[in-house]
Amino acid sequence: MNRERILGPLDSADDDDRSLRPKKMDEMVGQREVYERLMIAVDAARKREEPLGHILFDGPPGLGKTTFATCIPRELQVPIEMATGASLRAPKDLLPYLTNLQENSVLFIDEIHRIPTAVEEYLYTAMEDFRIDLILGEGVNARTMNMTLKPFTLIGATTRAGMLTGPLRDRFQFREHLNFYTEQELTEIVKRNAVKLEMNIDDESALEIARRSRSTPRIANNRLRCVRDYSTAKEDGRLTPEITRSALDMWEVDTLGLDRLDRKYLETIARVFMGGPAGIEAIGHTMNVALDTLTDEVEPFLLRSELVIRSPRGRMVTQKGLDHLGIKDISASEPDDDGGSVNHPEPDSDNQ
Repeated sequence: MNRERILGPLDSADDDDRSLRPKKMDEMVGQREVYERLMIAVDAARKREEPLGHILFDGPPGLGKTTFATCIPRELQVPIEMATGASLRAPKDLLPYLTNLQENSVLFIDEIHRIPTAVEEYLYTAMEDFRIDLILGEGVNARTMNMTLKPFTLIGATTRAGMLTGPLRDRFQFREHLNFYTEQELTEIVKRNAVKLEMNIDDESALEIARRSRSTPRIANNRLRCVRDYSTAKEDGRLTPEITRSALDMWEVDTLGLDRLDRKYLETIARVFMGGPAGIEAIGHTMNVALDTLTDEVEPFLLRSELVIRSPRGRMVTQKGLDHLGIKDISASEPDDDGGSVNHPEPDSDNQ
């Protein structure tokens, strides 16, 4: 079972390069509205000496859901139990977490949308009444025993809130959606984490990294580490805006934050399918890339950046996308006399 338990104020030795997460909520940059609402709830729970209400965080990967979940127990000075939804395959997998919880402690379930229905229903009474029903024995000799749990706070994190059932969502007192970060916020994050990595970084270099980080702190941290490695290996630790741009160019990250796979996706639609429309399966087969990779990793940022649109007939590159690639305007082909199209795009099976 994938299980991790963190006790006390969570002062584990995690200050090295492997983790750049803030240790306290007031150290976090961005998400200020979420921070202010949560701090009111935390202060109130601390003064009443009661467990904090259950919290659900949702939003794209890398925006701070886990950071919030690990900082809240530090604010409350309580232990935390950590699990992942994929590891909780049956109610028996959840029992060790619930029975070992201390009073007012926190249970954090990451990717909570992945828990099966049986486990989800088992959580209902645990969240509302702080009890669970244990079935002892089998067949006609089976009997049910009610077990009281110590009051606790459940914090769930998900990248797909729509996959949670209504009854489970309704049992969370606080539901917070995390938004993407501004360039100014990302620049501040890069500068703070450069200090943790013992890097001397100037404002222009920090801004350059922020601009190429897709509005996401996790990506900004990864870009920062790449720049540090390049600076150490090729420039004896020196860091200038020119060195920063050279490092990011070497990692094939362009000025909009697109990497090689993103550009290959755009170029495939623009050159092979004449700008689109094209079905996702046709694009995937042409690129020899798994469809999940395209829909989960490539498309979200391209759609948000208005480089690609999804029409009922398939994906199409926008004029902005063509300009970024340096390709002249390519008009989508018109249907032929037989009702087909010159490009013959496949139906967009996942475009509901």
